[in-house]
Amino acid sequence: MDTGVKYMLFASLMFAFMGVFAKLLSQSMPSLEVVFFRNLFGVALIAATLIKNPMKHVGGRPFLLLFRGTMGFLALLAFFYNIAHIPLGDAMTYSKTSPIFTALFAWLFLRERMGGIGWAALFIGFVGIVFIAKPTGFMLDKTAWLGIFSGAGAALAYTAVRELRNYYDTRAIVLSFTGIGTVGPLVLMAVSPYVNMPELDMIFAEFVAPEGYMWLYIVAMGLFATLAQYYMTKAYGVTQAGVVGAVSYSNILFSIILGLFIGDPFPDPYTWLGILLIVISGIAVASMKRSG
Repeated sequence: MDTGVKYMLFASLMFAFMGVFAKLLSQSMPSLEVVFFRNLFGVALIAATLIKNPMKHVGGRPFLLLFRGTMGFLALLAFFYNIAHIPLGDAMTYSKTSPIFTALFAWLFLRERMGGIGWAALFIGFVGIVFIAKPTGFMLDKTAWLGIFSGAGAALAYTAVRELRNYYDTRAIVLSFTGIGTVGPLVLMAVSPYVNMPELDMIFAEFVAPEGYMWLYIVAMGLFATLAQYYMTKAYGVTQAGVVGAVSYSNILFSIILGLFIGDPFPDPYTWLGILLIVISGIAVASMKRSG
């Protein structure tokens, strides 16, 4: 088996384990606070790298950097809220729609060519979303909208990264995300006692002091997220991006299997069909970029 494929399979498994511990944590604390601890871990890691190797970049695009960090934070917030409220496999599948939205936003904002394959892939992906969301009539519930936003928001952040990497150190781009993702939840939790809007519980929630086993879950979540990021980066470094991107969809299967062990229901046929369509769509987008 190709080394990059092995790395990506391991990264996908680690990412699924991160989701498991995020879901377990969400039973005792709001998803907003889970996002805070997830990003705090990332800030600490980046800060550690700066001690020996300071950042060097041109800069000059602060508002785009702020946009990237904000969209990444909001997308992660939607993703973690869904991890807490719907089956882990469903939440992961929604997040894996980001390549589909990235292709769309690259066409809209960067004037990249789509072609027939690209438009067909987008259509297939959106049909897959419908099968997973199972709308009542033309109405989607809150988790479905948040799931779609977790993919679209991440795609907007990725689209911004493609421009920002010409101006900033990669760590500065990541820090814009983890930094806002750390400060943002603190601000929102501080004002939450003065806000009475139950329908916005994904944004406003009061801080819950971790205790006992919760600290173990926090450390495990940060550790698995770090391993996932590390091996995903190694995978993209040694194997074609299209191949690695296709293998990354194994994360959905790992999430479904691990989710069953923590009480998630087995996906129904419509959900399986939706997952299949989204995977096909994502792989088609990846192959389109490789051939282009």
